[in-house]
Amino acid sequence: MAENEWLSKDFYKVLGVSKDATPEQITKAYRKLARKYHPDLNKTKEAEEKFKDISEAYDVLSNKDQRQKYDAIRQFGMGGARFAGGSGQGGFDASGFSDIFGSMFGQGSGMGGNGNIRFTTSGGGNPNLNDIFSMFGGAAGAGSQGAYGAGPGGYSYEEPPTPTKGKDRNSKITLTLRQAAKGATVSLSVDGSKFKTHIPAGVRDGQKIRLAGKGHAGLNGGAHGDLYLQVSVKPDSKFTMRGHDLVMDLPVSVGEAVAGAKVEATDIDGETVTFKVPAGSSSGTEVKVAGKGVQVGNTPGDLIGRVMIQVPVKPGLGVKHAAKEFDKAAGDYIPR
Repeated sequence: MAENEWLSKDFYKVLGVSKDATPEQITKAYRKLARKYHPDLNKTKEAEEKFKDISEAYDVLSNKDQRQKYDAIRQFGMGGARFAGGSGQGGFDASGFSDIFGSMFGQGSGMGGNGNIRFTTSGGGNPNLNDIFSMFGGAAGAGSQGAYGAGPGGYSYEEPPTPTKGKDRNSKITLTLRQAAKGATVSLSVDGSKFKTHIPAGVRDGQKIRLAGKGHAGLNGGAHGDLYLQVSVKPDSKFTMRGHDLVMDLPVSVGEAVAGAKVEATDIDGETVTFKVPAGSSSGTEVKVAGKGVQVGNTPGDLIGRVMIQVPVKPGLGVKHAAKEFDKAAGDYIPR
């Protein structure tokens, strides 16, 4: 955010902290709000705008120099400062703000005992007026041409540079299937600075996740760019994701497939679940355990068991005989 917008923004109110809050209190307030309004966790348009506001507020208040400058500008603006003219001396009414200018520009700022500051372009160690106007947003009675005064002791004002958003970054991250299905908190590093972010449940291989404000720094007070994470999901030996469902092969015996059975297996968390296999199930038949899939929002997916009929690798004579007898009893039931 450009400094010329600071007068209209109450960053302390945005973060919900007092003006004398410690850096630790500011960071704690920011993290709490960021978790609530992060675009990856809260998909509303209002949340996206709120997240931008709290990020801008934190960028300023977490930086000691920026915070000091912000406090000075806010105090100056709330005091109803005004520019005085008519004498050609470029007078500036600074009554009541000696403490602000004293801390910002030192005692050699040209401040007289009458509380009136005069800025000139003729040297002498006075602060540069363009810098001062840029700091206070350039909204101090400027004329339509943006110029003040003309002769000795006169001065000019130029519009501050336009804030430009920083460039975006691109990075990659690799997750296990379980992390992709359940969601995960991962550690990342940008320019040597480490931070943690939450990967939402149900993320897909090849999907990109946007992390607002984690890109390159902006110019002239512009906002940071964004960081785009491209996700790679490692294949799992047992499970695959299909929409919000998790799919696995479910081995069953010939008898279980023919007569029906309750078959136990383990889910992606290693917990025991029970599938109900109906009588007459063939390989490829799908059965499910509701609510054991990917949890996205308030709607969980299911765990799908794909029936795979298993037979002995080395059947004995008795098993072979029983199998032939079964075929005779079942009749011609296989279309070929």
